[in-house]
Amino acid sequence: MESVTVIGAGLAGSECAWQLAQRGIPVVLREMKPEKKTPAHVTGYFAELCCSNSLRGAGLENAVGLLKEELRRLDSLILRCADATAVPAGGALAVDREGFARMVTESVLGHPNITMVPGEVTAIPEGNVVIASGPLTSDALADAIAEKLGGGHTLNFFDAAAPLVSFDSVDMDSAYFASRYDKGTPDYINCPMTREEYLAFWQALTTAQEAEVHGFEDKNVFEGCMPVEVMARRGEDTLRFGPLKPRGLVDPKTGREPYAVVQLRRDNADGTIYNLVGFQTHLKWGEQKRVFGMIPGLENAEFARYGVMHRNTFLHSPGFLNAHFEMISRPQCYFAGQMTGVEGYVESAASGLLCGLSLGRDLRGLGTVELPGITAMGAMGRYVSTPNRDFQPMNCTFGLLDGLLVDKQHKKIRNKQERYTVISERSLNYLRDWVTEMQV
Repeated sequence: MESVTVIGAGLAGSECAWQLAQRGIPVVLREMKPEKKTPAHVTGYFAELCCSNSLRGAGLENAVGLLKEELRRLDSLILRCADATAVPAGGALAVDREGFARMVTESVLGHPNITMVPGEVTAIPEGNVVIASGPLTSDALADAIAEKLGGGHTLNFFDAAAPLVSFDSVDMDSAYFASRYDKGTPDYINCPMTREEYLAFWQALTTAQEAEVHGFEDKNVFEGCMPVEVMARRGEDTLRFGPLKPRGLVDPKTGREPYAVVQLRRDNADGTIYNLVGFQTHLKWGEQKRVFGMIPGLENAEFARYGVMHRNTFLHSPGFLNAHFEMISRPQCYFAGQMTGVEGYVESAASGLLCGLSLGRDLRGLGTVELPGITAMGAMGRYVSTPNRDFQPMNCTFGLLDGLLVDKQHKKIRNKQERYTVISERSLNYLRDWVTEMQV
């Protein structure tokens, strides 16, 4: 059996390598850690979650919830490890960050069909290859990819990670546990703000000193992971309608919704570390301590990690990749992960799984994977492969999936959650039959 080189052991690369190996295909997994790290990397583990520990919503009325269920039904390694290391997070799936990465690493390294070769890759290898080097692709490999694509297909943006604080340092006399609208269990720490406290915080945040990041400009910040200080500069109330939204978070001490609320989400299984939700930042570390210390309950917060900012790289995939994430001009060369323009942890893992299934079937003479737009995975593949001059990274949304057919006998389902649930059930029913038929 021909072997496959997988470059990068992040979410997409680990998933892809696992899927190939499970089908008896030898995999050479290349990973530059621990020999070389970026500023965003902390550990030497695979599948390290640099930005957040949340894999977002869990319900089928949520598009990413559907995508996670599709992955489970296709025996995703990433979802198996996420479910096994989950921490309380209301209606979301969040994981013990280190425990999750450790489990993925041990699973991959323990597979008999996977050979790990550490060290940086600086050129695209010949043969069967999956490039899953991710948004933190090293400069040398990024240059090699750009050269392969003629220089015009690679785009750069910056991404920022939120700070982490120790639970013991949070003043729970000021904060309280709750989940929005009491959905799920009360797993989030909520730091309520009065109007006066919020305005003082907003003023300090918008004028705080930023760390120097070469090439960074506000207009180049990707909307999906925007630094909190950049978001704040867009208007006095922007944060109150974003990460500091108070709706559904009644303060038990007052019986009312606060003017604004900062939420903290558990970051590890022990509950000793929490991250500031939506507080990705590239402020100087001293400024982070000063400004974030103005948040009620965080006056004496001990930071386990300050927020950091790093470069993200993605491709202009339409016209370059097909719906299986395969390079059109070079068959059996695939790209996977956020580099392709799928935004988010779950989406990255899904692209890796799809690459593994498709390339694995191709190498065994079974043909490539064909998934329609009624599935979340099929819709993602369609998005990255459909011509779009203004292509930008995209999370999985129901807007990408095929809508429900409506005729004279079937009225449109007006309740949004009900409609989305029906769309999800349609996808999962199709996938159930497809898995049996295709013997994936």
